[in-house]
Amino acid sequence: MSQQPDSQAVKRYLLDLQESICRSLEALDGGAGFIRDVWDRPEGGGGESRVITGGAVIEKGGVNFSHVMGDTMPASATAHRPQLAGAPWQAMGVSLVIHPHNPYVPTSHANVRFFIATPENSEPVYWFGGGYDLTPYYGFEEDCVHWHQTARAACDPFGADTYRRFKHWCDDYFYLKHRDEPRGVGGLFFDDHNTGDFGRDFGLMQAVGDSYIEAYEPIVRRRMNHDFGERERDFQLYRRGRYVEFNLVYDRGTLFGLQSGGRTESILMSLPPLVRWDYSRVPEPGSEEARLTEVFLTGRDWLEPANDQ
Repeated sequence: MSQQPDSQAVKRYLLDLQESICRSLEALDGGAGFIRDVWDRPEGGGGESRVITGGAVIEKGGVNFSHVMGDTMPASATAHRPQLAGAPWQAMGVSLVIHPHNPYVPTSHANVRFFIATPENSEPVYWFGGGYDLTPYYGFEEDCVHWHQTARAACDPFGADTYRRFKHWCDDYFYLKHRDEPRGVGGLFFDDHNTGDFGRDFGLMQAVGDSYIEAYEPIVRRRMNHDFGERERDFQLYRRGRYVEFNLVYDRGTLFGLQSGGRTESILMSLPPLVRWDYSRVPEPGSEEARLTEVFLTGRDWLEPANDQ
């Protein structure tokens, strides 16, 4: 018999995850710590935003916990589930984005989330979602391989094809259609996950959340002291524009948060502190800047030998 959904257990895990990730990132940064901002949502629920700015390594970062609820499902969540229209609901999760100062350190994003609705005269309906993805400005194959090896190891206990499915889902989701290019080098993405076994589904979310620091920290340590100049910094700010475009145009979490009356400051904490757009920019052929899109932003399989290196 399947275990019944336990939203309190999920909430305890998410709060512990936020705390452990913040501790790890503060130790990695070695400079500024996270400030805490506890907030309430008038419509129901609240959360805690933790933000770091001007750190030794992290130019801006946020690790956000939210637990929001309502008496009626938002329209964005019922378009494909008309049977849940009007049902009370809860959504909770941890979402983070880290924008390092050094252009050789990639931006990273991660989130894990849980949604449960309780229709009248019906069993609760739940699903999990989440994942993480990496957005480099200057590419290093060993970083991409490590990132994906860690992601695969997290998924392996949940089925031989789990990593492959979530990897392709990530490539498809974090794609800027109007630019015809991926946002980064991918990772994991899953949503609407419910096998009917709550314990196993919860375990998958935990495996993804727990593996984020293992995936990201070694990459940061390898690149955080890399020398850079104005050229690299300028390119970083230009490429950050792609990140902003995706979050404001396509990101489901951003759209859901705004449509459900979420706290705007927390929803938009993922945006970088500095960014630039150029009307037209073409990297110099053969440059490291050109190599980013030619070699790294290609949706390739990072766990198979490359033929173009």
